[in-house]
Amino acid sequence: MSLQEPSGLLSGDRKESEMSSFSLAPPPEVELQPGKPPILHVEPPGDASSWAAEHRDALRAQVAEHGVILVRGLGLREADQVGAVFAGLAGALMTEREAFAPRRTHGPGLYSSSAWPANQPMCMHHELSYALEVPGLMLFACLSAPGQGGATAVADAERVLEALPTGLGERFEREGWLLTRNYNEEIGASLAESFGTDDRAAVEHYCRAHAIDFAWQPDGSLRTSQRRSAVVRHPLTGRRCWFNQIAFLNEWTLDPEVREFLVDIHGEDGLPFNTRFGDGTPIGEDIVQLLNSTYEEHTRREPWQAGDLMLVDNIRTAHSREAFTGERQVLVAMAEPQRLSDWCPTPEASRR
Repeated sequence: MSLQEPSGLLSGDRKESEMSSFSLAPPPEVELQPGKPPILHVEPPGDASSWAAEHRDALRAQVAEHGVILVRGLGLREADQVGAVFAGLAGALMTEREAFAPRRTHGPGLYSSSAWPANQPMCMHHELSYALEVPGLMLFACLSAPGQGGATAVADAERVLEALPTGLGERFEREGWLLTRNYNEEIGASLAESFGTDDRAAVEHYCRAHAIDFAWQPDGSLRTSQRRSAVVRHPLTGRRCWFNQIAFLNEWTLDPEVREFLVDIHGEDGLPFNTRFGDGTPIGEDIVQLLNSTYEEHTRREPWQAGDLMLVDNIRTAHSREAFTGERQVLVAMAEPQRLSDWCPTPEASRR
């Protein structure tokens, strides 16, 4: 079974106004079920990369419509094959900068999932939402599915924002959020893994160019902080999206034993990463729990099967990685860099 492209279908990177005059109704093969992302079942093609390039516009239209599409049946098995499929769907892939956890590189712009304990979930977030240049599109491919768990779940950022208490949402929209990071060789991504170099002058140049405050510590480690918008407008639709990593990178999302250990070793100001309100006020555990529970109420999940492909609109759709057992190998790429005009909160933000 192959995916049929509706006539006149435009690629997902065209303007919303251009797309609005065409039907984006899903073809019959797309499975839509509550609590799950849209799933497209296909017969294994002879050449997955050619198939992906041929159906790029139709797949991207599904992402424009739903924020995500899971393609099942491509039979992806090798990193080189995945890289070719990703390139056919998205063109040039991004080189990651400011990573918060190490990754293995499988090719230009092709990475492993972030190194993170299998028994601890990676909570909902938008990739690199703290950077000035963010990926508009995330691509995932499963080469080996875990025994249990491990889904890359998704949540609609527009609906999450609508579900938050009005006062809390308005405060974050008005003030933004603050990310603090401490780089050392013991935990998290190293300087070289985050910035592509450990040369001090080059790191400082990057920080200045990307609105990151920095300070070298007496032990030679680096401490940074950056203020970003918590709510942005989607570059195509103009709709407001809850776009950040406030909950995921907050100290209260850490496993309690892990947090206690890190605080004992490094102190509360020495955690590898933490988030605050934009004015520097600490974010309480109750707020972090509220954010994570709101995400959970809007979560859609489908267990990975080997060979699966998933495309995610990174601005409209948050994603997570659930705890798992067994061997899990999911390759990741970022594409279509966006420099959002509202990356930093302004006094007008609360009146949008």
